Amino acid sequence: MADERVAPDKPPAQQTATTGMTGTTTEPGGTSHHRASRMPRFATDARKRVARVLATIVSVLTTVVVAVLAVHIVFVAFEANTANELVRTVAGWAGDLAWQFRDVFQPADHKLEVAVNYGLAALVYLIIGRIVVGLIRRLA
Repeated sequence: MADERVAPDKPPAQQTATTGMTGTTTEPGGTSHHRASRMPRFATDARKRVARVLATIVSVLTTVVVAVLAVHIVFVAFEANTANELVRTVAGWAGDLAWQFRDVFQPADHKLEVAVNYGLAALVYLIIGRIVVGLIRRLA
């Protein structure tokens, strides 16, 4: 049978009853908790901090990727100097980031092709990034 004990030094509203050897406690409102499943408050706070940091990192990385793709679209649309080192660097990064999206659509106009395909890649990165950030925050 269950061994019910009530702490005599606590007022009735704060008393907790312990039942059996399972380590289950019953709070005054009737809520049961298992001692092994309780995390110390500092562990919960630390987990939340880590999740916030991870969510921020994913958000920043997503923003940087989308910005690189957008800058490349602008460079192509306004015919930036391809001999310029910055333009070549951004084009290289954008080409790597757009991987499978570089030739999804193939209109005759090169500017339109870059805008549509690299814009599609940016949109996919943005959506996936938002989903991952939401999942990280939800798991915290």
